[in-house]
Amino acid sequence: MSLRKTLRGTGVALITPFKSNFEIDYHALDKVIDSMIHGGVEYIVTLGTTGETPVLDKQEKIDIVNHTFDKVAGRIPVVVGVGGNNTHELIKDLYQIPLDRAAAVLSASPYYNKPSQEGLYYHYKAIAEASPKPVILYNVPGRTGRNISADTTLRLANDIPNIVGIKEASGDMAQCMILLRDRPEDFLIVSGDDALALPQLACGMDGVISVAGNAYPKEFSDMVRHCLKGDFAGAKNINDQLIAAYELMFAENNPAGVKAFMTEMGLIENFLRLPGVPLSKGLHQSVKNLLGK
Repeated sequence: MSLRKTLRGTGVALITPFKSNFEIDYHALDKVIDSMIHGGVEYIVTLGTTGETPVLDKQEKIDIVNHTFDKVAGRIPVVVGVGGNNTHELIKDLYQIPLDRAAAVLSASPYYNKPSQEGLYYHYKAIAEASPKPVILYNVPGRTGRNISADTTLRLANDIPNIVGIKEASGDMAQCMILLRDRPEDFLIVSGDDALALPQLACGMDGVISVAGNAYPKEFSDMVRHCLKGDFAGAKNINDQLIAAYELMFAENNPAGVKAFMTEMGLIENFLRLPGVPLSKGLHQSVKNLLGK
């Protein structure tokens, strides 16, 4: 079965819970994973940027991946994030991070060094040729400083068999519609923007890799399933109730926003590693007020 079918629906980019001493809280991670599975999400993504991967060391990443595989125990697919701005080191990571039980690799485009479109093409070509698993591109120019153009994405999709999809978080609806019009038949296109997911699904995307799903796995994945069945009125009813949460989750920093929600829900303790800090006091109170409603 193609990944376009396997990963259709809602994936959740998992947070990494920390204890008060900033060590990884594996007990809380288990609770979060159980919450995702019981909430009905189709798959999870570990080591995404929502998981604070820039502040995890290599051994921690390996341990998180192994722990996640063991906890999920094959119940749903797991996608592993392996991205960065040093192509040579990233290829080493593909051999060091355990990927044997992964459905695919999600690879965020290089940040800060802002390569040209040709540089992006050859970066991903090298990653795909080295990866033991299918590669999903991740376009998030708000974080990386460089957009992967529709032309570059389609060139990669057509030229390189091991590149099988994209998480599109550019916010550019025109670019998204060009990708949906011109993609190869089995090329997966998912939204990377919770607030735009409904209209992007209406345009033909295959699903979402969500942040909000950490806190609202059932509601968000139900909304996505309504969209995929063509029931946009039902989807809008759910989405309307989530809009205020989206706004608070991304008001300051991801994952500070969603961690505030999850703390109030009793899933985790509210700790981030520097330079990330918890949501400011006023916004956290707004989270409490919203949940109180």
